[in-house]
This record gives sequence, structure tokens and C-alpha cells, in this order.
Amino acid sequence: MYDFVPKKIFFTKGVGTHRDELHSFERALRDAGIEKCNLVQVSSIFPPGCKNISKVQGLKELVPGAITYCVMSRCCSNEPKRLLAASVGCAIPADKTSYGYISEHHAFGLTEKQAGDYAEDLAAAMLASTLGIDFNVDESWDEKKEIFKISGKIVKTRNVTQSTIVKDDRYTTVVAAAVFVF
Repeated sequence: MYDFVPKKIFFTKGVGTHRDELHSFERALRDAGIEKCNLVQVSSIFPPGCKNISKVQGLKELVPGAITYCVMSRCCSNEPKRLLAASVGCAIPADKTSYGYISEHHAFGLTEKQAGDYAEDLAAAMLASTLGIDFNVDESWDEKKEIFKISGKIVKTRNVTQSTIVKDDRYTTVVAAAVFVF
């Protein structure tokens, strides 16, 4: 077995504003509690047997300066009145020895619920396709969610989403992340 497979994961989100784009991103990371890490973005696999822990517990386990792996969504703008959203969705299989999926989605003009549902739908659809669950991709998320539940192969879906409206001409950044803990 690999020693480099995360055993725990937590979900977090944040928003930051500043006249400089990079500083607004750092403030969003600070709001999410993960600014002290050297973040490495990875793709979409939820490891088999990985335990979902609370943000509070996860933040306690982070070490300043450590290389920290995450699936992150980020959206930024300095256009006043622009609606921003960043979301991470997750779908976990019923079989704990199988892997799940994590998706990231960022968008302009979507509410927190719309972006969250979309990210959750993405993760569930990716997992469903690997599990051989037959579904119509054009159905609404609510209809697909019922099919996934009935199949008994997907045990849980969730999302973490941050949205906000840009208040003035300063940069505003939203982030959402699934952070792996070893």
C-alpha cells in the first residue's frame, strides 16, 4: 500500500478583497484557514477509506509551510456588482474500498446554491459513470440525485461553495477547497 494516500480530508471556503488581485487571493485563503500552507492543486479522486473530518479538526492538523494537497476552485473579479462563485463537489461510493470523485467549479452569475448543485452534480456524474449507473445527463440534479440514491452505489454527495458580489473596483476572490491531510 502507498504511504502517500491521504487518510483524511476536510472542506473549507473563503472570500477576500484587496486592491491587488494576489492579495485578495491570499485573504480568501486566510478566510478559509489555509493561507499558511504551500498548496498543490490535484485532480479529482477521493481516496478509498478517506475520512471526512471537520474544518476545525483539519486546520489543527496543518503545519505552516507544509506542502498541502487540495482540490481547489477559485474565482476572481474587480468588476463592481459581479456575482462570483467557487465550489467543490464530492461524491463518495457506498463501497469504502472504492474511490470517489471531487469536482471543482467556478462561475460568474451563479448563486451559491446553483454553483454548489452544479459541482455536486459533476462529482456524482463522474462517479456514477465509473460505477455503471445508467442516467440521463440532461436530467436535473434533483432527478439524477434520486437515481443515484436508488442505485445504492453512491452513499453521499456534498459541496462546499463560496459566493459573493464584488462591492467596488477592488479585486474580490472566492475559494472553495477539499484539503487532504496525511
